[in-house]
Amino acid sequence: MKTHRKNIHEPGHAHELTFSCYRNFPFLKAEQCCQWLADSIDLARKKYQFQLWAYVFMPDHVHLIVFPHKEFTDIALIRKAIKQPVGQNAIEYLIQNSPEWIPKITRMRGEKTERLFWQSGGGYDRNVESSKTLFSMIDYIHANPVRKRYVEQAFEWKWSSAAWYLNSVAGPLSIDSIPKDWLE
Repeated sequence: MKTHRKNIHEPGHAHELTFSCYRNFPFLKAEQCCQWLADSIDLARKKYQFQLWAYVFMPDHVHLIVFPHKEFTDIALIRKAIKQPVGQNAIEYLIQNSPEWIPKITRMRGEKTERLFWQSGGGYDRNVESSKTLFSMIDYIHANPVRKRYVEQAFEWKWSSAAWYLNSVAGPLSIDSIPKDWLE
């Protein structure tokens, strides 16, 4: 029997979440998919009361650093609230506009037919408990588009919080300020 990875939320910890598109398809090259993702993150922020400290949307995966306000937060619910609407919108779009993609995103699980936008499973969830780790993670995720040679400077990547960190330039998603107790 397959066991699922447990999400552990310790009050006061931030989380670095990483999740990928199904079969690493570059679905997030499409502006519309990125906008659906940004909108979904904003809705999930309101519903589950978390701050967004950093993000990068790559063509085939996403990095988020979030900080839940509530002491007892189910990170799996936050992740689902972000991913599910994007997947539903994208699959509906593909059915109507690019039906040639449907066989590529369809799989059988027993008698059940599934269409997937996101890779199965929760992705990667790492608790962050120190400012040193936090800022290393922010630097790492912001450098993703540079490492992949999509841009020369991290702040040039539209779907990233790097420009906000460099010179407070607002991007597609607003970033919450990191509290002073995390800056020490």
